[in-house]
Amino acid sequence: MVDMTNKRLSVAPMIDWTTTDYRYFARLFNPHVYLYTEMISTGALIHGNRARHLRFDAREHPLVLQLGGADITEMTQCAEFAQQHHYDEVNINVGCPSDRVQHNKIGACLMAEPDTVASLVKHMQAAVDIPVTVKHRIGIDDFDSYEFMKDFVETVAAAGCSRFIVHARTALLQGLSPKQNREIPPLRYEDVYRLKQEFPELDIEINGGIETVQDIENHLQYIDGVMIGRAFYHNPYLLAQANSLWGEPAPKRSAILAQLYPYLRQQIAQGEALPTMSRHYLGLFQGLNGARRWRQALSGKPSLTVEDVEAAAAEVLALNPEV
Repeated sequence: MVDMTNKRLSVAPMIDWTTTDYRYFARLFNPHVYLYTEMISTGALIHGNRARHLRFDAREHPLVLQLGGADITEMTQCAEFAQQHHYDEVNINVGCPSDRVQHNKIGACLMAEPDTVASLVKHMQAAVDIPVTVKHRIGIDDFDSYEFMKDFVETVAAAGCSRFIVHARTALLQGLSPKQNREIPPLRYEDVYRLKQEFPELDIEINGGIETVQDIENHLQYIDGVMIGRAFYHNPYLLAQANSLWGEPAPKRSAILAQLYPYLRQQIAQGEALPTMSRHYLGLFQGLNGARRWRQALSGKPSLTVEDVEAAAAEVLALNPEV
């Protein structure tokens, strides 16, 4: 078994997915994992509904705010917002390959500007007490050598960043969609392992294509942390199974639901829409009898009630009494 004392397991930031309603749900499966917000742009926080963007339930800790931006003043101001709202950490997105992000010269294209990222880290860290970390790719476009990534990390680390989360694929900024960028460029885990070997003083986490607890254990032999996105989202019970890394049992789905129902009622009382929340819970029974029926019961029903969710869950649990 891996000694988890200085290791970390995280749920990746995913736009439209890692909302507070999903994060609360994820926390019910596992008390140890770090949860990330969606990438939130500095403009949304400075000019938009900041309180709504930054809201979370106290049970979500440890919780990281991921920011998208490149302006020093704006990023520093948003880091201060993170600290004021009691986030545990703030993370700079240097990995998103979407056209919209590129247009604003943030996300993965910032890998080509290590001095800019270093300056962001320096100013943000000077303004807050919480850690400032960076999530990046192993390269972009034709700048895909190990040396390119090493130079990027070396420059940013010199500015004070000590934790890097590395998506082990190159981002191809022209011609591939964000989805294709998660699937087509080959995974190069060995480059991330090498980074840890050459920078033993840094905390290096790995992201990309990791789908099982055994995968997590394998990676943790070489680096300091593992980040998983879609596998955790589509099969949230993987989070429960990952408790074995800490020598703890996986909670039953029935126990998770018993804690979820009061939260749903509380959120509805505050004006939140149940169909919007319930979309995050479709994968709860993945791989079990009745899973399809559960998804159908929660999908496409504007008049959905908590009682409907309870009835649908009871039906599936009756088919799978051990879960």
